[in-house]
Amino acid sequence: MRFLTIVRHCDAEPASADYARVLSPAGRAQGRYLREQVEMGALAAYGPATALVSSASRTRETYALAFAGTPFVRALETSDLIYNGRRDVSALDLIAALAEVDPVTDNLLVVAHNPSVYELAATLAVELPEAVTRSGFAVGSAVVIEIRDDQPLSLEKGRVVAVVEAPLV
Repeated sequence: MRFLTIVRHCDAEPASADYARVLSPAGRAQGRYLREQVEMGALAAYGPATALVSSASRTRETYALAFAGTPFVRALETSDLIYNGRRDVSALDLIAALAEVDPVTDNLLVVAHNPSVYELAATLAVELPEAVTRSGFAVGSAVVIEIRDDQPLSLEKGRVVAVVEAPLV
């Protein structure tokens, strides 16, 4: 098996231009918390991964704080197509985008937006933990799902093996 780590960007400042929203101080703290989980915590075992990151400022900043420069990420792709501020991005859209960057041998990481990340987790997980369903996928959270290692990402369901919720302080 290999793993798909689904991350919702960390807390962001309000702004008139949604695409340009940057992380709040609390969001930057969440990013540092996620980095701890990547380097030696609950996420450490699920890399190295090919990462697909929305091109919006807050997702790129979340990626930079939590994942950049770590052994967790082997390759990085950014995408305008998975930013849902310009159009509704469905779970199927995310699956298709991930399949395009998926070498079938790597673990995968996606850093994107709600409701897309929640829909992706709900579509691919056999069962979502209560913490995820209760929060609707909180900012600064990650869900790791087992995926098959012999075919591209598809609608096949997998088991959730880890959930990390960065505290919002």
